Amino acid sequence: MRILYFIAFILLFSCSRSVEDRCFANHHDQTFKSYTEKEPLTVKEILEHKPGYLEITDLKQYRNFKEDSIQSRHYDESEELSEKRWKTHEEDYKVFKAKFSDQFLFSHKQETGNTAYALGRNELGFWLLKIENNKPHAYFVGLSFSHYYMNTLQEQPIIKDGFLQLQGSLVKIVKVDGLPGYDDYSAISDGKLFKISLKELTRDSDHDGYNDIFEQSFGLNPNSKDTDGDGMSDFDDLNPMFTSVKNKFTELYELLLPTYAQTTVDLKELHYTFTVFESDCDYFHQVSPDERVLFSPESDRKKTFYVNMTDVTRGSISKIKKDKTHPDRFYISKSGSSFVNDYSAEYENGKWVLNVIGGIII
Repeated sequence: MRILYFIAFILLFSCSRSVEDRCFANHHDQTFKSYTEKEPLTVKEILEHKPGYLEITDLKQYRNFKEDSIQSRHYDESEELSEKRWKTHEEDYKVFKAKFSDQFLFSHKQETGNTAYALGRNELGFWLLKIENNKPHAYFVGLSFSHYYMNTLQEQPIIKDGFLQLQGSLVKIVKVDGLPGYDDYSAISDGKLFKISLKELTRDSDHDGYNDIFEQSFGLNPNSKDTDGDGMSDFDDLNPMFTSVKNKFTELYELLLPTYAQTTVDLKELHYTFTVFESDCDYFHQVSPDERVLFSPESDRKKTFYVNMTDVTRGSISKIKKDKTHPDRFYISKSGSSFVNDYSAEYENGKWVLNVIGGIII
């Protein structure tokens, strides 16, 4: 049954329109889809849509959202105390940083025998991090940070009785006037204990290195270690959803992918760091990136529930517009959290020449 669902997802993703429709825009089309703010879910709706593997119980004694968020930010802390706290944190989590590099923000460390646990968070969401016998593992939790707040300060262990146990609140995102792109949170129900069976959380049906919850959350196939069938495991594939193809339009998209500052870390080893793009364009899907990418459909109806509920995209690359008078000249745009750049792109002697022709700084 899972395989049938996955096949249906891929068919919905890519087969409803032609490549021309999916990749090329008319001149009167908007460069990017208009942003529509979604109504936050109510407590009742969050509970109705919660993952089946998640148990939520009410705590009798708890640190509420406001108290935890204020204490964790250390507003009244002196510079000296702040530096001391930072050094202590670096020392406490140096083993996790050595194994996972800078892929996560670390908290909730717990050691049991030869196993160390911590909670990690990155732009995709929450992860349970585990180092056992010096070998690292990361398990995606699948709880949207749009709805679930995990207390920064928790006295009780996060691993107990075969469960991941996190204290926190149900929240909604609040837009801050005058700060576009900046989100804050407001609690709508405090004092919750979120419990997930470690057996469910760590299940990796295809043994590819990503737990089933991660693959289901982002549209990979949890029953095949090679989702796109290109002969490379999802865990090692920088573009695990689609087979990479070399042609002039995939090369154009590759030129516009994010570039990263020089680092001593091999980007191919950052297995849990992805950039997520919303696009139906086949050429974009077929890129050969330098760092891991995932794609979500443009239609909310075709997205996974997690991606539909969680803002995991940090930028966009538009469809391509053709120049009516020059067959080798095209136009394309790239956006980030605070900018939009418009480019002309000319294909000359087998190479693209890009020129910035406009843009906006937000």
